[in-house]
Amino acid sequence: MTSIQVYGIPTCGTCKKALQWLEAQAISYEFINTKERPPSQAQIASWVASLGDKPMRNTSGQSYRALGEVKDTWTEAEWVSAFSDDVMLLKRPIFVKDGKAIAVGFRDVMEIQNLIKIS
Repeated sequence: MTSIQVYGIPTCGTCKKALQWLEAQAISYEFINTKERPPSQAQIASWVASLGDKPMRNTSGQSYRALGEVKDTWTEAEWVSAFSDDVMLLKRPIFVKDGKAIAVGFRDVMEIQNLIKIS
């Protein structure tokens, strides 16, 4: 059985849209509130390995803007550490299928639908 987890925060408008879409498609999922249950550094490292650190960055958030210019020189490992220290730096939602991050954000619905396909 395919397992879908959606990581995000309940007050995030993009997360709400994604969850409504999943429900409309009758796709079962588990929602994980990253504020209440922050992902481990190992989980984040595996997500970054799958998707890259740049797509994972929540560039519109206050936490990201507060980092200053130093963030422009960070390595992937430094981003993993930063994401682990402040989950608000992570773009939302993060879709995980069978333990592997497959998508972040919710702009391209067709792409997400293809990646989530239940087999």
